[in-house]
Amino acid sequence: MFENQPKGLFALALANTGERFGYYTMLAVFILFLKANFGLDATVAGQIYSAFLALVYFLPLVGGILADKIGYGKCVTIGIMVMFLGYVLLAIPLGGGTTAMIAMIGALVLISFGTGLFKGNLQVMVGNLYDDPKYADKRDAAFSLFYMAINIGAMFAPTAAVKIMAWAQTSLGWSVNDSYHFAFMVACASLVLSIVIYYACRPWFKHVENSAKQVAATGAKIEELTPEQTKKRIVALCMVFAVVIFFWMAFHQNGNTLTLFADEFVNPLCTGIQTMAFDIINLVMIVVMVYAGFSLVQSKEKKTKAISGVAIVAALGVLAYKYLNISAEGITLSAPIFQQFNPFYVVALTPFSMALFSALAKKGKEPSAPRKIALGMVVATIAYIVMAVACIGLLTPNAQELARVTGNATFVNANVLIYTYLILTFAELLLSPMGISFVTKVAPPKYKGMMMGGWFVATAIGNYLVSIGSNLWGDMPLWGVWSVFVAVCAVAAIFMFAMMKKLEDATK
Repeated sequence: MFENQPKGLFALALANTGERFGYYTMLAVFILFLKANFGLDATVAGQIYSAFLALVYFLPLVGGILADKIGYGKCVTIGIMVMFLGYVLLAIPLGGGTTAMIAMIGALVLISFGTGLFKGNLQVMVGNLYDDPKYADKRDAAFSLFYMAINIGAMFAPTAAVKIMAWAQTSLGWSVNDSYHFAFMVACASLVLSIVIYYACRPWFKHVENSAKQVAATGAKIEELTPEQTKKRIVALCMVFAVVIFFWMAFHQNGNTLTLFADEFVNPLCTGIQTMAFDIINLVMIVVMVYAGFSLVQSKEKKTKAISGVAIVAALGVLAYKYLNISAEGITLSAPIFQQFNPFYVVALTPFSMALFSALAKKGKEPSAPRKIALGMVVATIAYIVMAVACIGLLTPNAQELARVTGNATFVNANVLIYTYLILTFAELLLSPMGISFVTKVAPPKYKGMMMGGWFVATAIGNYLVSIGSNLWGDMPLWGVWSVFVAVCAVAAIFMFAMMKKLEDATK
């Protein structure tokens, strides 16, 4: 799985892991921070959340266009510095007045612009590593590994946010509202780690930092396409971008309506063996067992097999200890903690995904990247069908709020969200890393930065449309809210299958 990959992949992936850890720590509590600190209702908080996500994913277009001129590496460095300033501003507790609101908006603009310079261009650099014929057939696998690294950071983020906030409240005596700023401080520290990794390992990938324009200036040859080929590829990419809009609109409800659902409709008391799912140590042990298991099967060296076996036994021992010491009183769930499940599933399932597609590739039956994306939309449809069915008979959000005051609220088991996140993760693994790989492979060389920016613009539009969920959050029955996303994902899947021939022709 990790063999025969360029060292630059792991360096860039780790640099991205640090940045994503900070970003998702901030994002895990952001919508709740808006409600608690500024007294905003779900609709307004959701609109700010969606606008921020839209900026985060729109500005890579600007960053890509700039990088095509001045180089990808330079944009990545500037981006980290700008993001750091934004997180510092967000970490300062200024209360809930006008000054605090202005500072928060300024921080979001800085974070968005810095991400625009950093995120897409780092991924273009990863793709550039695989322009080398020696590594060309490993591009899809590389982006699966890269995507897994992103989610390692995201997996720990919700727990980090909840724990650091609890520590600030209990040990330092900070108010609930002010304690949110400690979660934002984590992002500052993670960016320092990210830039250290980037520059410490830079010799491994420095050769892919320059844009096609800069490479051409040295006299090196780059792939030349006819105008017809260029047009064909750009049209194919635009069709993929159109589908991506609707996926992220549905998927990123995890920080919006799915978090509101966790906060308002999931039974906050968790008891028995289910509590183990909310302990990050247990999730890490499962990940250790998965990777050690693959190492045990795939490795040819006895020493590696022995180490893998010991790792599995040790992880089982930890899980057994945790099981035997489950609290009889149970635990109280915090809504942001549910956001750890999606990245956990990505990290744990990536080896299975890679093994499956590797096996299919050997038989000549591996689906094309566009077909994987279409299948991902089908799976996303199923996820929201599960939510819609589970919520039949529940109160509307507004009615639930009144019922909680009177003690007549109806709650669901946490498993509803745990299973939904599992299904959404299957969809994500089919769509997101494959989509990014498709862009780096199909994009005309002179427009790589711009086309990667186009991927993020599509994501931005989808993220802005995330607010549709919170706009529906009120008097509409919950099954109706989720049915909107069922319809959106289903239509996108049908469109993708209808355009399949054109999309697959563009890769030839």
